[in-house]
Amino acid sequence: MRILLIGATGKLGAAVHKTLAGRGHEVRTVGRSAGDLRHDITDPAGVAALYAAAGPVDAVVSAAGDVPFKPLADLAPEDYLKAFHGKVLSQIDLVRQGVQHIAERGSFTLITGVLSREPIPAGAAASMANGAVEAFVRAAAIEIAPQRVNAVSPSVFTESLADYGDSFPGMPPVNLSDVAQAYVRSVEGAQTGQVYIP
Repeated sequence: MRILLIGATGKLGAAVHKTLAGRGHEVRTVGRSAGDLRHDITDPAGVAALYAAAGPVDAVVSAAGDVPFKPLADLAPEDYLKAFHGKVLSQIDLVRQGVQHIAERGSFTLITGVLSREPIPAGAAASMANGAVEAFVRAAAIEIAPQRVNAVSPSVFTESLADYGDSFPGMPPVNLSDVAQAYVRSVEGAQTGQVYIP
């Protein structure tokens, strides 16, 4: 398959890239400042430019999303808007604009995260964003068929425990290789409207 991978230079994106390429797919990487294609997906015009530059594809895979982490009392309206634009609207737009550019039975795979179901202190904006993406996936799936859309919702990565483990006490970590396999399941499988928890 010909796959667009957004966020390919991050820790997760690199693992997904290696896994999908290793399975014989042609993966074109997308990032703001690195990758085969350089576009800012938080800007609808950037998403349009990305699809114009990429040409027809079979799948769009997202491993990118920025959200602020602050105590609830410190979160201002603009912080919630930043989370919405950085993780929700950007991925929604990948689907909204992408249905005209991917194959008839192509797929979208979006990224959410454990905070949609297991909140932590200072994570309210992230929980909101993750929950919104998951709700969108379920709703969009019934309208874009036979194209498909799913989300991957991992816990903290085993490889990131040294940096973030203290923020996720008692939550079992997940290996990046297992998260990458959830992307494979979404891209190569037949299900739609699913939230995969690796």
